[in-house]
Amino acid sequence: DEKTAISFLRGNKIETCISFRDLDLDSNKMANLFIKKGIKKSDNIVLLLDKSLVFIVVYIALQKIGAVCVPLNPGFKKSELTYLLNDASPALVIINPAQIEMIKQIDPGLTCMEIDTEIPFQEIGFFKSCSNTLKKVILAPDDPGLIIYTSGTTGNPKGAVLTQKNLVNDAKNVITIWEISDSDTLCHTLPLFHVHGLCFALHTALISGAHVVLLDRFEPRVVIDILKKNKTDLSCSIFMGVPAMYSKLIDTISDQTLCFDHMRLWTSGSAPLPTKEFQRITQTFGKAPVEREGMSETGMNFSNPLNGEKKPGSIGLPLPGIKVRIVDPETLLDVEPGKTGEFWLKSDSIISIYWKKPEETAKSFEQGWFKTGDLGKKDKHGYYYLT
Repeated sequence: DEKTAISFLRGNKIETCISFRDLDLDSNKMANLFIKKGIKKSDNIVLLLDKSLVFIVVYIALQKIGAVCVPLNPGFKKSELTYLLNDASPALVIINPAQIEMIKQIDPGLTCMEIDTEIPFQEIGFFKSCSNTLKKVILAPDDPGLIIYTSGTTGNPKGAVLTQKNLVNDAKNVITIWEISDSDTLCHTLPLFHVHGLCFALHTALISGAHVVLLDRFEPRVVIDILKKNKTDLSCSIFMGVPAMYSKLIDTISDQTLCFDHMRLWTSGSAPLPTKEFQRITQTFGKAPVEREGMSETGMNFSNPLNGEKKPGSIGLPLPGIKVRIVDPETLLDVEPGKTGEFWLKSDSIISIYWKKPEETAKSFEQGWFKTGDLGKKDKHGYYYLT
């Protein structure tokens, strides 16, 4: 398909546009390079790359050969990376050249592949001579595809192992409830090493054939400049953000009057959205934001309805196929509506294990229910609230 899949902006300038067809062929070439380097199905591959088009091509290539992608924050310090690299036992670490020294100090035995994300994608040549036809790797629903490390409140980060079934189920759910389609354009300003930016935003856009306007970073002025555009190649219809981003955007707009009528969906997650902020967003952008809730271990669980009532302060209603219990942590019995308890969940998007942590895994499940550790309640209309 010659339709543009991704327009990548460095700063406020378009650096590269790539069609769905070229994204497919380039990721085939990259996949063949990985195969040549001996990367096999189920190998853990750490990605320590800055947000870029080459990051996405690498990521898709790894998915195509059944390798397990472990994206980490490229801004992590040596102490954080020491634990994570040791825990992930990667077959390969893909990094920016500036970090090679630090990685070698952490573990001289690690196999590294350097990719300079500062170079425009079309000038990166090292994989281009590989074949663009790829022998299909058969993937089973329970094959791991992604490990996302969760910060967790206590102890070391845990690697949530998301399977192909988890990732596909989550993406289909989000696409369904938010009606994401090939007529959408997503303004993508989130990092790619969290489920928010990678799974909820990138997966859903690419799977549904939407156009992704990929910004290398969140820079409020640049974002406003793009979001106010209408009737251009970069005219967006969806913005996914976190509450702090919205605050910065609103402060940047300050007293300008801008029209965002072409935008159909503003979503907020990763942190609670205070009622005051909900109102400011509605006022500034002309539409109520859709607040939702998700976790690294579960994908997206709740969302306010796209077309129904959006309740300020509420994470909304459970997504299709997600079963929810609100349990008294002492008695393990379900609480009455309106009472607070711990959210327990069941769905096809939820992990079965934490990477190499059998005890943590066992502690997180009770009779097949995933214990989120989050406290909340449900109102009489079925809307859920985190407390």
